[in-house]
Amino acid sequence: MEIVPFRIESGARTHEGRVRDHNEDSFYAAETNGLWAVADGMGGHEGGEWASAKIVEKLGEIEPAEDFDAACDAIEAAIHKANRAILIEAGKRQRQMGSTVVTLLIHGGRYAIQWVGDSRAYVLRDGELIQLSRDHTQVQEMVDRGIMRPEEAVGHPMGHILSRAVGVRDEMQVDRVTGEVVPGDAFLLCSDGLHGYVEETDIGRLLTRGSPDRATSELVELTLANGAPDNVTVIAIWANEPTLLSFPEPVKS
Repeated sequence: MEIVPFRIESGARTHEGRVRDHNEDSFYAAETNGLWAVADGMGGHEGGEWASAKIVEKLGEIEPAEDFDAACDAIEAAIHKANRAILIEAGKRQRQMGSTVVTLLIHGGRYAIQWVGDSRAYVLRDGELIQLSRDHTQVQEMVDRGIMRPEEAVGHPMGHILSRAVGVRDEMQVDRVTGEVVPGDAFLLCSDGLHGYVEETDIGRLLTRGSPDRATSELVELTLANGAPDNVTVIAIWANEPTLLSFPEPVKS
């Protein structure tokens, strides 16, 4: 009899929202490879869509790696390739375009969150919703420097002004946090179309509803009920409790 650490399930939803007539978000969900991503494009109708789709395209080109650190490095390299491709395309179009990105890798019992911008990663563990990423926004930087109190940052009119994005500058840093996956963890990746308009208490309450598909559907529906002025994209990833697998006894001759 063998104990399997966890069984991964995931679900994803994206919606243009109640105000916009197009969707500049893109997402990537490769459960068999243990990799998921959300990208929130900017730069107008075609520009934002192109930028976020380019990130997803580059992530999809990653070759599977046996080593955890090598897999993380491959994700970072793919994001840098997308950064360069977006800069080149923006030069051709003579207009600025770019995208946020947040990725989750689950590999050998460990997880890695890598991100640029304000798309977020959360984990719900033992009933507590924990934000794993840290927004790359001007307001968050002011909080980090002690210029602004955290309570002043909530709902700040400049809260969505990014300090970092993919496809904006040649030099770009991809942040990374890693940790151990605990059976029962529920991860969430989302664009600011969710976390900007849905309270974290509601996110935590809905994240483990029924199944990952149901959780993402209900989170998007709540966003729409709250007005959804932006595109919204949500991916829920569950690491289910350990399972005992029974194997038949070997046949003896």
